[in-house]
Amino acid sequence: MSLESLSSFFQPDIDPASLHSVQRLNDAWPYLSAFITLFRGGDEEVLMRLLVLRELGARAEAPFWTPQELAQRFAYLNPVKLDTILKRLREGGLLVWETDTGLYQLSEGARIAMAALATLMDVTGDDAELGYLTSQVAAGQAVGQVSEEALRHLLGRLNELYAEFEDALESQSEFRIRAAQPRLEAVWRWVAKSTDVVRQLTADDTLTLTTLSRAQAIALAQSRMLALAGTFERRLAQLAAQRVHLGASGLTSTDIAAWLRNAGAADLARLVAPAIAACPEPAFLSTPELADVAEYELLARERARADDTVLPGAEAAPEADAPEVERLIHAETLYDALASLEAESHIGDAVLADSYNETAYRLSLLSLLGDPETRDEASVVAALARLPLRLEGGGGIIEPDHPEVASLSDARLVPPAQPLS
Repeated sequence: MSLESLSSFFQPDIDPASLHSVQRLNDAWPYLSAFITLFRGGDEEVLMRLLVLRELGARAEAPFWTPQELAQRFAYLNPVKLDTILKRLREGGLLVWETDTGLYQLSEGARIAMAALATLMDVTGDDAELGYLTSQVAAGQAVGQVSEEALRHLLGRLNELYAEFEDALESQSEFRIRAAQPRLEAVWRWVAKSTDVVRQLTADDTLTLTTLSRAQAIALAQSRMLALAGTFERRLAQLAAQRVHLGASGLTSTDIAAWLRNAGAADLARLVAPAIAACPEPAFLSTPELADVAEYELLARERARADDTVLPGAEAAPEADAPEVERLIHAETLYDALASLEAESHIGDAVLADSYNETAYRLSLLSLLGDPETRDEASVVAALARLPLRLEGGGGIIEPDHPEVASLSDARLVPPAQPLS
């Protein structure tokens, strides 16, 4: 086929020859024309062409035919119709007439078309599409020519099936789940067969990176499909636990729902006839709704227009007293005791108080003496940190005579005037 004849199908600035997909189809045109010859025309004509062509290809031990053998083989067909079919096959290049031998034989394109159709017709049962796609991938892997397009179709079909099964699970319908379960089991048969093929593909070092990634995606889709087996069983068990048993009749709500689904419209009408004495007449307009609409149109709308929407003038904010500062009574007491310290003294003289909690609080404040970060603040704690005192000792333990404090460090507080001990 000339690619120039396709220019009318594309934009003016697009060259059909520059598109890889178009070029690939054009290269395969000798084989594609065989399918065009077979499937052009009405359904009856297509079926009879396939019948004649399959009969011609069935005799593998003697692939050559004389005109007399053709007439004998198809004696059950109308001779005029048979001549028309054979003429169409010759014109389409499917049936070749050898002038030297005076015999008919199938062309290369006819053999390829028949092989493809044979694979398609042999795959039967649930989800024949998945079986056909799996067989194409397996055949390509067996001869070392894996088709990336076949891998894409297989991956797409697996994703479609997974979405259908997942949708059945999410519907929470026992009938849909039970209807999908046999189909899932049929799909597993093809998935199990293609698992070995995909495993061999992923282990092949000669594949391109694109083909390898496609095979890995198929393996992932297969694992997701197999994981649905347990999910189906668990969901059916959950739905079975939710069934309502109707007394001692042996019937459940599932049985009633199944019977209603299969009942005809006449049966359902006969069942509900005694329960519905008269057909309800819906009132789409009632007095309260009309009154609400009229109130808004007559009153509320006018009120909204009359409302004063001018912003108020600016006003000075009221003066507020300064916030009261919380006093730290225990810290102030400790500060007064330490500020009046003139000689070296044991820390127990400063920190021991009536209770353990107050003693521990005072002891923790001693760690702030000389703290550069705290001394810059304006609080009694900062004033305590600015006191010119230092802590010495603390290696031993003393036991003061106190009802709540059992032991205390023997550290000492030293004013700046005291020499180092």
